[in-house]
Amino acid sequence: MLDKIQKKIKSWFSKGDEDLETHLPLEENATFVLTVDNITIGILHCENGVWEFRYSEEFKKRKDYNRITGFPDLDKVYREKTLWPFFRIRIPGLKQPAVQEIIKKEHIDQENEVSLLKRFGQKTISNPYELVIQ
Repeated sequence: MLDKIQKKIKSWFSKGDEDLETHLPLEENATFVLTVDNITIGILHCENGVWEFRYSEEFKKRKDYNRITGFPDLDKVYREKTLWPFFRIRIPGLKQPAVQEIIKKEHIDQENEVSLLKRFGQKTISNPYELVIQ
C-alpha cells in the first residue's frame, strides 16, 4: 500500500518522465547544504541507498523562517529511500532536448539522482532555496 502511495506522489512530480526512472545508487555518498538568505537551513545527505535530511542548528534557533513542507519536526532526522518531492523538483524534465544535450555532453548518468542534483539542483524557480554540494 505504501508503495502505491509513493508512486502516486512521485507521479505528481514526474514532469512527464515516466519512462526515465531515477534512483539513488547504493555506492553514492554525497552531502548537500540547503540555504536561503545566507542561512543554512539543513543538510541533505545520501549513503548506502538512503536519503537523509536534517535541519541545521542555526536554523533551529531562528523563529523568522518557516519549516519546509514535508519536514515539520525540527529535531527529526528524516530518512527515505526515495528523494522527497521538495528536492526532486530541482531535477528538470529529462526529456527536454536542452537537458538531454547537457546530459550527453557532460556524460551524466540520467538515472542517478545524485548526479542530476549535482548538475541541475542548485537553484529552481519553484522556491528561493539553494542546494549546494559540500
